[in-house]
Amino acid sequence: MGYLLDTNIIATHLKNDEKIRTKIEEANFQEENLYISIISYYETKRGLLYANATRKLSKFNIFCEAVTVAFVDEIEIVERAAEIHADLRGKGTLLEDTDILIAATAIARDLTLVSHDSDMLRVPGLKLEDWLSTDG
Repeated sequence: MGYLLDTNIIATHLKNDEKIRTKIEEANFQEENLYISIISYYETKRGLLYANATRKLSKFNIFCEAVTVAFVDEIEIVERAAEIHADLRGKGTLLEDTDILIAATAIARDLTLVSHDSDMLRVPGLKLEDWLSTDG
């Protein structure tokens, strides 16, 4: 089993959030694989560079050495993304393309997406956890 950390979870981790730090430590202790999407890598890196947040950028670079960056390099991911897009568009509940690609990566690689974005609940077949939830 493994976890794909969404951009909002990465951003929260970079703010030294104790809850996220503990969950990451627990996952590492249980030898769960941690991943971030190349999409989240891009979203995080561009934001940190724009804000000139040098300390967070350094922390992010170190964090990326400890996780696996999941690339959108398989046709299965793009096929799944197209299916998600068509399904959600048909329901009138479309997500951003970046969110769809992140969700498709999790589904195609059989990973649990860790996200604080409740919109991800609309993606059929997505295993989802919210490590920031106040429930439990």
